[in-house]
Formats: sequence, structure tokens, C-alpha cells
Amino acid sequence: METAKLEGVLQVLSTSLSRTKWRLKASSKRRLEIDILALCTGMRPVVMVDYGGKMPELQERLCAVLKLSQKASSIFYHLRIMVIEDMIYLIHVKELAEHVRSSLNSEPELHFVDLEHNPPKMIVQAEKSSVAMQLISVQKWFSLLFPVDEINNDLLPSITTEVMSIAKPSISEPVASQSSEIIDLSSGIQGTQVAVPTLNGWLLGYPVVYLFSTEHISDAIFNLSTKSLRIFKILICRNDAYKGSGKEELLSFSVPYDLSMGGSNEPWAKAFMAHLEAKWEKCKQVWSSLQMEESDLATYSRWLPGGHDRDYKGDSALAALSTRLSYFN
Repeated sequence: METAKLEGVLQVLSTSLSRTKWRLKASSKRRLEIDILALCTGMRPVVMVDYGGKMPELQERLCAVLKLSQKASSIFYHLRIMVIEDMIYLIHVKELAEHVRSSLNSEPELHFVDLEHNPPKMIVQAEKSSVAMQLISVQKWFSLLFPVDEINNDLLPSITTEVMSIAKPSISEPVASQSSEIIDLSSGIQGTQVAVPTLNGWLLGYPVVYLFSTEHISDAIFNLSTKSLRIFKILICRNDAYKGSGKEELLSFSVPYDLSMGGSNEPWAKAFMAHLEAKWEKCKQVWSSLQMEESDLATYSRWLPGGHDRDYKGDSALAALSTRLSYFN
């Protein structure tokens, strides 16, 4: 990615926000800037937008900003808005296609925390869990929606009749949005037992994913509710040319403390950092440093509705699990 193009990304974004009269809080605007840069530089394939408002207004505002940005700069060309149920994401279609292919090739290997057991246990081999095997089926479905070869030839995916005709019958068809920028995959996991937080963990590129079925959401919440968690944060610094060299959060995720005693020295943590560092090598003109930090969260109960730490910005997959608890209260 040419430095000259990247230098204008934040200016284009700021102008688009102004033209749409989307008055984001300073913290939310900074988060959006980091997420957009992470997508455009290939550091992340997907980000969840859980700031800046609520659906459906959030979707409408994002769509308007993206349309204006794409008209102003070609660097936004591969960005799309994706919706799954009540979750909204920004995706880079090329990077997502590569992420799907790498996942199916176990590069790097994905680890699961099985929350249907108490205490939770770590699983590496997907065949040991029926839900993990269904997640692989969903990944294969994504590979049909985002074919690497076509996207690398700048033939962006059309979530319409062609994809519907080859989608596996066991997984529902995608819904084509009226807007070319929006890909609605809300029906994509219907007919499977894959819970949205499990799907999120994989989509957002976490090395460890909370695993449980839609039939065991309450069990998963209970089994995690008294467990201490270790929070892993990937921190990144923008170069001075991008107005600030302070540490900023690229992403964060959590793992039960008992299953991550080695912290950043866990084999999966080292493999994950090596994976990110390989991406970082390609865009050091934008990011000056990359590191992992870890901290402890006393218990998961602080995440639950009615808790005292509602402003904590931890991993989005776990936040989605917390959101879904409200449906059972």
C-alpha cells in the first residue's frame, strides 16, 4: 500500500463524517480511525462497530460515510459493511477472503474454549466438537461468498444469485441488501448451532474463540460467570505522520485465567503475534510498533448486565455474549 494513498485516509474519513453530520464522540472517532487504518493496511480483515450509535441508524450512517469515502479515494474500494443479526461490521473483502482461506488451512491454528463444560476446557482439534465442525461448515460457506481468486483479480463478490446457487443447502442463503456496500448475512448461521459470539471470535481474528452452541447459551454464561479472565490487548502505534505516536488498541480478547497461565508465552499467543508481525512488516510506514499486553479481570460477572464495569472495552465476542444474556433475563 503506497504511503501517499494512506496519508489521505484520515482526511477523507473526517470530511465524510462532516458531510454526513455524524458527530461522533472523540473516543469513538479515534476508534473508527484505527479500525479503518487497520482494514486498509491489512492488519485486520474484519472489525465490529460497537460504537457510534445503535442499529438501524448506525448502519445508515456507516453506509453514508463509506459511500462518500469511496467516491473520494480508491483506498476504500474494498471496504464493505456486513450485518449479522444485530451485529454490524466493516470488512475488507480481500483480507476477509484470505482470512477464510487461512482458517480452513489452519494457518494459524485456531484454539477453542469449550464453555459447555464446567470448568471450561481448551480444544484444539475441531473434530472433537460438533459445534466446531459446524463452524468449519460456516467458514466453507464464507469461502463461497468471498472467493480468493476472483477477489484478487478485483472481481468483488456479488451476494446474489450466483452465490445462492452454490451455497450449501444446510446453511441459509444470504440476503442481498439494497445497498452495494452492505452484505447482510443474518441468515447465514440459521440452521446451525453456532452462536454469534463464537462466529465473532473467528471473524474478528482472535486466536482463541469461545465455543458453545445456541442451545447452551445459558450454560456458557453460567460456566464463565465465576471465572477470572486474562485480557490480551494488541497495542499499536501510528507513525508521527498520522498525528500521534501513543499506544492504541488494535484489538483485544480474553481467555479464562486457568487456561492461559503462561500469558503471552503460551504457544498459541506466540503464534498469533508472529502472524500479526508478518502483517505489520508490510505496513510499517503506517504503524511504528506492535506489542501484546495482558491484564487480569477478576470475574466475568463484571460483564453482565447490571454489573459495574459496563464501559470496559474488552473483546467484542465476549461483549456479544453479554448482550445476549439480556434475552434470558
